[in-house]
Amino acid sequence: MSTTVEWIAQELNCPARGNQRLEIHGAESVLKAGPHDITFVGDELNLKRLKSSQAGAVIIEQRLEESFQKAFESTPMTSLTVVDAQAAFIKVIQKLRPARELPEIGISPAADISDQATIGQNCHIYPRVTIRPGVKIGNNCRIYPGVYIGDDCVLGDDVTIHANTVLYPDVKIADRVLIHAAAVLGCDGFGYRFENGRYVKIPHLGSVRIEDDVEIGAGTTIDRGMIGPTVIGLGTKIDNQVMIAHNCEIGKHNAFASQVGFAGSITTGDYVRCAGQVGIADHVHIGDQATLGARAGVHRDIPAGEVHIGTPAAPEKEQRKIVMSIRKVPEMRKQIRELEQQLKALTQQFEALNDSNQINDKSALT
Repeated sequence: MSTTVEWIAQELNCPARGNQRLEIHGAESVLKAGPHDITFVGDELNLKRLKSSQAGAVIIEQRLEESFQKAFESTPMTSLTVVDAQAAFIKVIQKLRPARELPEIGISPAADISDQATIGQNCHIYPRVTIRPGVKIGNNCRIYPGVYIGDDCVLGDDVTIHANTVLYPDVKIADRVLIHAAAVLGCDGFGYRFENGRYVKIPHLGSVRIEDDVEIGAGTTIDRGMIGPTVIGLGTKIDNQVMIAHNCEIGKHNAFASQVGFAGSITTGDYVRCAGQVGIADHVHIGDQATLGARAGVHRDIPAGEVHIGTPAAPEKEQRKIVMSIRKVPEMRKQIRELEQQLKALTQQFEALNDSNQINDKSALT
């Protein structure tokens, strides 16, 4: 889809400067945009990058307007000023790249659906889907090829499950949940007892419960509880290839980046954030609005509102001091060697002086 700067300004209900008849063919990031692309700037870093951009037009955040005008005083650039540049850009890019219309396929005859399953209205179930007895599916759900839904699972309304996802029996999914390809929900937890020289499997007879508006990334695994459910709270967003073990209880509106790993029985408060590759030991609690930096290794409870980084994870300021100290170790080693050499030289001088004094003392006696 192509449009003009004038049309975009009308859509965003914002002022525009420069060539409002400029045709816009696409939307790109600052450094990739061309003469007929629109981009956006919402921070100082991208404002600096904009000097090297070939973009035809830019959506600029209001708080940066003065700096933008100064930077482009000699070479004016077509711009649109908004309060939230990223939100405005998202709106524009959705207009320029409209979502593909999904086919209204209904229920495919190539799907294997039990007579004892219940399917709501306006659902679209693709070929090679397997739906077992006792399954209940709400209205307006879309289930893509290769999905397996085990016995007695329950899906709410407006649920989307992408290809090759597996739901083990008794998984409960609420409304407006989005599950990406090849996720696995409800498999056994990694629990064993060591008896008589061998591992004996602990049965996991609980379930998994996913609350409203949760998104689960591709290849993510969520184990069932041993007794009760593993719970993913309202509005939580989980990236690709995340591992959540048995009996975890995740709060509301958490956000976990790729390759985060939760051991068993972890609990989190609301609005917890974990960056990539965070690992958390079992039975730990992460407080409300806590943030864990990339690759943090967590072995104890994290208080609400704190930012922890590193392994073992520690408060951000403390961990940065530790890292800076470690970086100084080569210099400190060099200084220690120099001090050792100086001490050795002083010791030799002292011993030589002491020997000389002893000789003088003997001469005086004779």
